[in-house]
Amino acid sequence: MIDQQKFHEFLENEGVKFITGVPDSLLNDFCLYASTNLPNDRHVIAANEGNAIALAVGNHIATGNVPLVYMQNSGLGNAINPLLSLTNKEVYAIPLVLLIGWRGDPEIKDHAHHKKQGELTPILLNSMGIPYKVIENDSIDYSDIIHWAVKTATELSGPTAILAKKGTLTKIKKQLPDQTQSKFEMNREIAIHCILENVPAESIFIATTGRATRELYELRNILGQNHNLDFLNVGSMGHCSSIATGIALAAKNRLIVCLDGDAAVIMHLGSLTTAGKLKPSNLLHVVLNNGVHESVGGQPSAGFIANLTKIAENSGYKTIGNSVNTKKNLEEAIKELLDTDGPKFIDIHIRQGIRSDIPFLKVSHIDSKYALMKELNKK
Repeated sequence: MIDQQKFHEFLENEGVKFITGVPDSLLNDFCLYASTNLPNDRHVIAANEGNAIALAVGNHIATGNVPLVYMQNSGLGNAINPLLSLTNKEVYAIPLVLLIGWRGDPEIKDHAHHKKQGELTPILLNSMGIPYKVIENDSIDYSDIIHWAVKTATELSGPTAILAKKGTLTKIKKQLPDQTQSKFEMNREIAIHCILENVPAESIFIATTGRATRELYELRNILGQNHNLDFLNVGSMGHCSSIATGIALAAKNRLIVCLDGDAAVIMHLGSLTTAGKLKPSNLLHVVLNNGVHESVGGQPSAGFIANLTKIAENSGYKTIGNSVNTKKNLEEAIKELLDTDGPKFIDIHIRQGIRSDIPFLKVSHIDSKYALMKELNKK
C-alpha cells in the first residue's frame, strides 16, 4: 500500500497546493489525512463533485497552481458538465488532476450498482479526452504517475486523472466521533424505528444510499414488516428525495417517507425547491443528520452548520420550525406535520454509529423494484 504522507508530499512537491472533493469509500483515508493536515483554505470537502471542480477552477484562476479534485468514479456524472464546458482546453483551459476511486473495477468484485460505472470509467475518461493512469497497492512508480499527471495537465491546459484501485492508499487512524454528539438521544436506527412506529402502516419508504438502507431493511425483519413497501436507493447519492417526490406525485393515496442523509440532501439541495414548488401533501422528507459522511469515513459535512429546516421551509416545505433530537420531539413533529397540507420536512439530529451486527444488504434490486410497483398498483 502507498503511504498517505508520502503521497501527499509528492503532490506538494509537484506544486499541488489545493485539494477538494467528495469523500469516497476507497479514498476516505486520503480525505481524512488532508482534513487532519491541511488548513481549511487548502482542503475543502465539497457538496458534490461538480462543486469541487468549480472550486478547483477558482483556485487555479487565483493562483495559477494545478489543483487536485478527488471523487469516487460514481461522481463523474456530477463532474462531466464542468469538466467539458469549463475546464476543457477549448473553453477556459484549466489544468487540474482528478484522483478517482475506482469502484466496480472489472478485476475486483463489487456491488451491483458499481458494476456498470466501473466498466465505463476508463471509457468515459477517454471519451472526454482526459488522459489517465492507474495506481494500485503495489505501484512502485506512483511518484512518477503524480509527476506525469501534474506535468501533463499543465502541458495540455486541461484535466488529467489518476485511477486508484481498491487498497491503494494506506489506512490511517480514524477521527473519533464528535463528543458533543453524546447529547443526542437517538442514532439513525432508533430514529428510523420511531418513524416506522408513528406513520401509517402502509406508508412507502425511500431510503438514501449508505447505512440507512441496511438499517431500514433490518428493522423490517425485526418488526416482521413488509419489504415490499420500500425502495432502497443503494446508488445515486443525493437523489433520494427526487425519487420520493416522483412517487408521491403518482401515488397520492400513500404517505411517501424519504429517509435522507445530511451529506446526501446537501449534495443536490436544489431538489428541495422542486418538491416545494410541486407541493405533494403525501411527502414526508426526513433528514437523518449526524453531521458527517459516515459511510465513507466520518468526514464532516455541513449538516450541523446549515439550517436545513429553514432551507426547507423557504423552499416550500411545512416544518415545525426547528430540528429535533429526541424520540418524544420526533413523535410530536410527525403527528403535527401529518395534519398539514404540502410536503413536510424534519431535520433529525442524531449521533453517529451503526450496530456491528447489522448485515450488509443481500437483495435483488430488480425483484424489490417490481415488488414495490405491484404494491403501489394493487387495487
